[in-house]
Amino acid sequence: MTHREILEALSGLLLVLFVAMSSSTIVSTALPTIIGDLNGTQNQYTWVVTATLLTATASTPIWGKLADLYSKKLLVQVSIVVFVLGSIIAGLTQNTEQLIAARAFQGLGMGGVQALVQVAIAAMIAPRERGRYNGYLGGVMGLATVAGPLLGGVIVDTDWLGWRWCFFIGIPIAILALIVLQKTLHLPVLRRENVKIDYLGATLIAAGVSVILIWVSFVDDSFAWISWQTLAMVGGGVLLLALATFVESRAAEPVVPLSIIRQRTTALAILGSLAVGMAMFGGAVFLGQYFQIGRGYSPTEAGLLTIPMMFGLAFASTVAGRLITKSGNIKPYVVVGTIILVGGFGSLSVLDHDTSLWYVGGAMFLVGAGVGMSMQNLVLAVQNTVALKDIGAASSTVAFFRSLGGTIGVSVLGAVLAHRVADSMTEQLTAMGVHSTGTGSGVSALNLGSLPPAIQHVVRVAYGDATGHIFLISMFIAVVGVIAAVAMKPTKLRSTVDLAAPKPAEPEPAAAAVTQG
Repeated sequence: MTHREILEALSGLLLVLFVAMSSSTIVSTALPTIIGDLNGTQNQYTWVVTATLLTATASTPIWGKLADLYSKKLLVQVSIVVFVLGSIIAGLTQNTEQLIAARAFQGLGMGGVQALVQVAIAAMIAPRERGRYNGYLGGVMGLATVAGPLLGGVIVDTDWLGWRWCFFIGIPIAILALIVLQKTLHLPVLRRENVKIDYLGATLIAAGVSVILIWVSFVDDSFAWISWQTLAMVGGGVLLLALATFVESRAAEPVVPLSIIRQRTTALAILGSLAVGMAMFGGAVFLGQYFQIGRGYSPTEAGLLTIPMMFGLAFASTVAGRLITKSGNIKPYVVVGTIILVGGFGSLSVLDHDTSLWYVGGAMFLVGAGVGMSMQNLVLAVQNTVALKDIGAASSTVAFFRSLGGTIGVSVLGAVLAHRVADSMTEQLTAMGVHSTGTGSGVSALNLGSLPPAIQHVVRVAYGDATGHIFLISMFIAVVGVIAAVAMKPTKLRSTVDLAAPKPAEPEPAAAAVTQG
C-alpha cells in the first residue's frame, strides 16, 4: 500500500478505535447520573464497568486468532456492528440489569475493535515503517482518554441530550468508519494452516473470574463470609480456574501460554501489570463518582477535574519513552513509575469530602505519571527479552492480565466502597436519631435529587470519606508492582530483531589442561 492508501485506511481504523476507547471514558463521568436515574445500587454501578472489561478481556485473544483464519477486514466490520448494536441497546435500557447485560455485549465488540485494529495495521504496514504511524495511534488514545470524561459530563449536563446520548453519540462515527473501511481497507486473506482457537480456555478463565467477582460483590451483604454460598462460589471459581490451567497446559495455541509465563521477566511483568491494572482502573473509575456524589460537582466539572491524571499519564509516558530510547535501559523507569504510583495512591488515601482540590489534582497527577511510566514499559521489557516468535503471544498475555487486573480491581474496590458507604450512612443516620436508610421506598441513595437535603448531606459525606479507603487499598496493590519491578532483571533495548544466538560453551579448565597435555 502507498502512503496515501495507508492514511486513507488508517483514517477509518482510527475513527473506530477512538469510538471504542472513548465509550468507556465518556461513561465513567456520566455513570453517577445514569445509576441514580435508574435507581441502581453501588454494586450495580461497579458491574456496569466490570461487565464491559470482562467480556472485552476474554474476547480479545479470540478475535486475534480468528484474524488468522478469516478476512481481517470482515472481522473488523463485524466487531464494529456488534459494538454499535451494544451501544443502541445500552442507550435504550430501562433498568440497571439491562444496562449491565448491554455493556457486556458491547464489550465483545470493544475487545474485537481494540485487537483487530492492531492486527490490520500490522498487516498493511511493514515493521520498519510502523514507527512513523504510531504517533497517530498515540494521539487518538490520548484524545479519547482526555476528551472522554469531559464529553460525558457535557452530554449529561445538556438538557436536550441526556445520559442516553453517552451511548448513542459514537454510533454515527462508528457507521462512518464502517463505510470508510469498506472503501479503503484492502487486505489479502492469508489463512494460517492448523490454527487452533482456545475457546474453552478463554471461557473457563472468564467464568472462574466472574464467579469470584460476583462473590466479592455480595459477600457480607446478601450472605455471610462463612456460609454455603461462599463455599460454593469460591470453590466453584477456584475449580474453574484450575480447569483453565489444565486446559491451557494441553492446548495447542493457548490463550495464556504457560511456557512464556514461566520466564522470569514475563512472569514479573504480568504480576506488575496485574497490580498496575487493578490500581489504575479501580482508582480511576471511582474518581468521577467522588467528585459528583462526594463533592457535589456537576458531571462537566467532574470531567474537568480528572484532567490532571490524564495529563500526568500522557506527559510521563512521552518523557519516559524518549529517555528509554536514549539510554536503552527499561527497568529504572518501570521501578520509578511504580514507586510514583504508590506515592500517588498514598496521597489520595487521605481524601475526604473537604479535601483541597489542589491537593487532589496533584495526587491525581502522580497516579497518572506512575501509570504512564510503568504500564507500557512492562510490555516493552517483555518484548526485549523473549524470542521473536514469542513476541506476539508474550505481549498479548501481558495486556490480557493487565485488563484482567483492571476488571478485578474495579469489582473488589467497588464492593469495599459499597460496604464502607453503607456503614458510614448507618452510623450517621443513627447519630441523627434516624433508624432507617431514610432514602424512601424504591429510591437509590445515588439518586440525590430525590432525597431530602439532610439525607443528601449524609450520602455526600459517606462517599467523600469512603473513597479515600479504596485508594489506600490501591496503594497496597501498587506496592506489589514495585516489588515485581525491582525483582526484574535489568533489560536493555536490543538492537537485533531476534535474540542473539547463545555462545558455545567454553571448555572447563581441567578439560583444557588435559587437552594441552
